[in-house]
Amino acid sequence: MNKVLTLGILIGSSVLGNALAQGGGARVYVAYCQGCHQAAGQGNKGIFPPLAKHVPEILAAKGGREYLASMMIAGLQGPIQVYGVKYNQVMPGFAEVNDADLAGVLNYVATAWGNKFPAGQNTFTGDELKAARDKKPNAQSNYKLRPKTLK
Repeated sequence: MNKVLTLGILIGSSVLGNALAQGGGARVYVAYCQGCHQAAGQGNKGIFPPLAKHVPEILAAKGGREYLASMMIAGLQGPIQVYGVKYNQVMPGFAEVNDADLAGVLNYVATAWGNKFPAGQNTFTGDELKAARDKKPNAQSNYKLRPKTLK
């Protein structure tokens, strides 16, 4: 009986922790990202690219994970193309947001709207964002980080 209770508590804690992590990421998304990328992650065609369906493609590309982490900190400047639509707006960076919250929003966009992390990838961590921040990225250097398969 104790083993079952312990297992139930562990599973319940894990589910609650995931919900809270996503809840924090959702909160950050609404505050910083939703104005451009929209509530359902669909973006605004020709102005702000979609995140729905596209974030897993970025994550699956070589260097994509590092690109996303760096972009959240310092933004992006340069033309990109998503699903045949060209975009050339400046995305601001969010260096003022702490690493844990940036990891949370990345985890949110990687799992919202039917998105999923690619097989073998774990959620983003605050330490991962700190490592990206320590490299002192900027919007132009982030453009160069964009995986070539996505340009």
